[in-house]
Amino acid sequence: MTANPVRLQAIAAVEAHTPPPISFDPGEEPGEIFGSNVFSLTAMQKRLPKSVYRSVVQTIEKSTPLDPDVADAVASAMKDWALEKGATHYAHVFYPLTGLTAEKHDSFLDPVGDGTALASFSGKTLVQGEPDASSFPNGGLRNTFEARGYTGWDVMSPAYVLENPNGNTLCIPTIFISMTGEALDHKTPVLRSQQAMSVHAKRVLELFGHTEPDNVVAYCGPEQEYFLVDSHFFLARPDLLNAGRTLFGAKPPKGQEFDDHYFGAIPERVLGFMMDTERELFKLGIPAKTRHNEVAPGQFEVAPMFERANEASDHQQLLMTTFKAVAKKHGMECLFHEKPFAGVNGSGKHVNFSLGNAELGSLLVPGDTPHDNAQFLVFCAAVIRAVHKYGGLLRVSVASASNDHRLGANEAPPAIISIFLGDQLADVFDQIAKGGATRSKEKGTLLIGVDTLPDLTKDPGDRNRTSPFAFTGNRFEFRAPGSNQTVAGPMVMINTIMAEALDHCATYLETALAGGTDFDEAVQTLLSDIVAEHGAVIFNGNGYSEEWPVEAEQRGLKNLRTTVDALPELITPEAIELFTTYGVFSEGEAHSRFEVGCEQYVLSVAVEANTALEMGTTTVLPAAIRYQTELALNVTALADAGITADRTMLEAVTGLVGSLTSSLATLKEAVGHEHAEDPLETATFARDVVLPAMAAVRDAADELEGLVADDLWPLPTYQEMLYIL
Repeated sequence: MTANPVRLQAIAAVEAHTPPPISFDPGEEPGEIFGSNVFSLTAMQKRLPKSVYRSVVQTIEKSTPLDPDVADAVASAMKDWALEKGATHYAHVFYPLTGLTAEKHDSFLDPVGDGTALASFSGKTLVQGEPDASSFPNGGLRNTFEARGYTGWDVMSPAYVLENPNGNTLCIPTIFISMTGEALDHKTPVLRSQQAMSVHAKRVLELFGHTEPDNVVAYCGPEQEYFLVDSHFFLARPDLLNAGRTLFGAKPPKGQEFDDHYFGAIPERVLGFMMDTERELFKLGIPAKTRHNEVAPGQFEVAPMFERANEASDHQQLLMTTFKAVAKKHGMECLFHEKPFAGVNGSGKHVNFSLGNAELGSLLVPGDTPHDNAQFLVFCAAVIRAVHKYGGLLRVSVASASNDHRLGANEAPPAIISIFLGDQLADVFDQIAKGGATRSKEKGTLLIGVDTLPDLTKDPGDRNRTSPFAFTGNRFEFRAPGSNQTVAGPMVMINTIMAEALDHCATYLETALAGGTDFDEAVQTLLSDIVAEHGAVIFNGNGYSEEWPVEAEQRGLKNLRTTVDALPELITPEAIELFTTYGVFSEGEAHSRFEVGCEQYVLSVAVEANTALEMGTTTVLPAAIRYQTELALNVTALADAGITADRTMLEAVTGLVGSLTSSLATLKEAVGHEHAEDPLETATFARDVVLPAMAAVRDAADELEGLVADDLWPLPTYQEMLYIL
């Protein structure tokens, strides 16, 4: 092989890699370690006085206010448990508007003045912390010189011990708010929106005869896609290191066109990584269930089981942290960027959503005859109303510079938010619109034609992978979130718009009953009205087709193609009214999210642009010029020998060197452009000027990669990064 020496050295290191021993102990069963590092209800029951334990359970299960008097008892038991687990420090873990995880560590040990130290951890310390809030994004909620912020213990999400070779830490999930009470995080709005949704879901349930129903909670089952790349390649790619995606890279000879990677045999090295991550996830109580190869080479997926949305959001952040750490242990880097490699599928984080409680189970289970299941139909109709009326907010909940590369790329849903119901439910709601549903399409039977195989049950409807919000049998799957995003954002929006829709349904039925209308008649009218007013959002066809955007526009559905298009949806009068009515965001908090979204978009593009400028100038261009020089010397030598040289290659490389030089100059000018004071104007400039300038640099560089001699090309190629693992 004649590759560049740096690349050859990386390839040799990959081939010589020795996988670390997998950390499962002989004979150890997953059930034995599941939740072993979690201060769960089981752990609490063993350590807390009965009255304290009952108080905590009431808060967790019934959402009753936490009794402040129990905090000291919980803190003492939690400290003793953590010390037994080898913890030396504790940390309030919170989720600022960076979308990442933040933590501040403090030691359990307090010096007592006589050369000794005692382990201490009070209820006051458990309940509240005070990290510096000045350096986190706040969208204008705080002045930069005002530093005070507070963390507050979220009893709904259990504490856990995070193991590290250098010491274990007790981690306490918390909210993060400013001194004036505004949410500076993602967790606080999740809890607020959950509370709002539950209030109105219970009103609907009471109308269906459920006396004092338990709180209704949102459930979330997020599927996580990711890429794995060997660390040697990763460290040789400044773009992966800085931006999380490749800003240069020619298409490899073989991509994903054979569909041979999807659900294929998991590579041995990757399987070792998966087993190691699963053991760590199990210890942390994260119910990882499914693992498999994804569509693109080098791409994989993990899917946990359903959990309460608040806990699932915390677990998703912890999962990504765990994957990153374990990948390094295995000599790899885990990439969560939505589109780290051009030309192959990117990664998403499908958020499976349902709602219900322990008493009634999921409220989105249609049963065998959904046309007779009025309660299900009302909750399903509420979803239809919510998604149609507030599709723009769902779109903005998944908006980011990185996810823009994925949405609408015929590998992920389009940016047009629509609902797929499937044949059975679409038929039921069609009947409702025409006066009343009297039948449901039944399940069928698949006749295999092999005597030794049993007949298989066929569902009454297929699935649709092109739909952003698809019903999949007992839940809705929001397919638009990106791999790198917190699921808290989508869950806040889903909970909030469901609160409004369920409020509408409950109010309509309560008013109708007060006026003497028969309940069944009122339900039928409610459902008919929702289908008539919001049925335009139901689309069971191909979201990838060229006709769909045209049809969607005719239906009045928004097509917010980019983050810059979507962000203003946060601060429309309708959105502000929604957020303030249901207590999820104040007007100031909504505007702060808008400003942070603009800022994060601009910063992400700026990092990519500066990286592309540096790599193009110091890596790609010099390699191309060296090859141009070799070709020119060859032409000159042949001419001196009296031989007519073919100048085709030299002219092609020279032309591309000129294009690259010119495009780098344009990009440099764009990067140096003075930012406007208006955040949306700055983000618009980044989208309309900086990104096209980067694309022009990449076009020239990628063409050069296909021409420059392999031994001169310094960057690991797509072929190497995607296939050598």
